Amino acid sequence: MRIGLFVTCLVDSMRPKIGFAALKLLEAAGCEAIVPESQTCCGQPGYNSGDSKTAKYLALKFLSEFESFDYVVIPSGSCAGMIRAHYPRLFEDEPELFERFLKIAERTFELTDFLHRIAKLEKMPGAFKGHLTYHDSCSGLRELDVYKQPRELLAKMPGVSLNEMVESTTCCGFGGTFSVKYGELSARMSDNKCRHIAETHAGTIAGGDLGCLLNIEGRLRRNGDHSTRVRHIAEILAGGED
Repeated sequence: MRIGLFVTCLVDSMRPKIGFAALKLLEAAGCEAIVPESQTCCGQPGYNSGDSKTAKYLALKFLSEFESFDYVVIPSGSCAGMIRAHYPRLFEDEPELFERFLKIAERTFELTDFLHRIAKLEKMPGAFKGHLTYHDSCSGLRELDVYKQPRELLAKMPGVSLNEMVESTTCCGFGGTFSVKYGELSARMSDNKCRHIAETHAGTIAGGDLGCLLNIEGRLRRNGDHSTRVRHIAEILAGGED
C-alpha cells in the first residue's frame, strides 16, 4: 500500500518526532509511506473561524498532493476529521470536485484507526513499561469514532498498564480557536482534565492529537506538575527516545 502521510502543521513545527514515529509504525505495518514535502495546513483554523475561501484553497492543495495515494494517514483526529467530514461540504455546489473529495475522504484515516482496522498491525515496534492514562480528543472521538483503536493497540504492548481516567472523553479545553475565544472557560476545563489525570497516578498521559497534548502539558506545568509525561500515542507505540 502506498500511504501519503499528512504530518500536520502542528507536528511539523512543534514535535516532529511524532511524524517520524508515525512513519516507523506505517513501515512496521508493511506500508510504503511517503511524505509530500509541499504539504502545509488542512485549513481547519480558518474553516472554524468562517474563512471558507482559505479553507477551500488549502483543501484543493491537499487534493493535488494526496489524491494519488492508496490511503492518507494522519496522526491527528482533528485534521483527519476536517478532511473526512468537512472537505466535501466545502464543495457541495461543485459536483466534480465534490465527488473527488468524497473519494479521498473515504481513504483518509486517523493513525490508530488505520493501524488497527486497515493495516491490522499486531506487533508494535516500541517498548513501554509502566502505567499510562489516555485522553480521547473530541474530533477523533465524535467525528471518526476513534475510541477502542488506540486502546487495542496499547493492549498489544505487554509492558503497558492502562489506568482509565474519569471523563476521558470530555474536552480538555483546547478546541483550537475555542481556547482563544473562551480563555477562562478553557482554563477551567483544562484544570478538570489535569485533576482527573492526577487521580489515575499513571505517570504518563497519552493522546492522539498534539493540540490537546500541548494544552494539557501547558496546564500541568503551570499547575506545578513537572513529572507527568505527556506523549502522543505514536510515540508510545513506536518507542524511541523519551
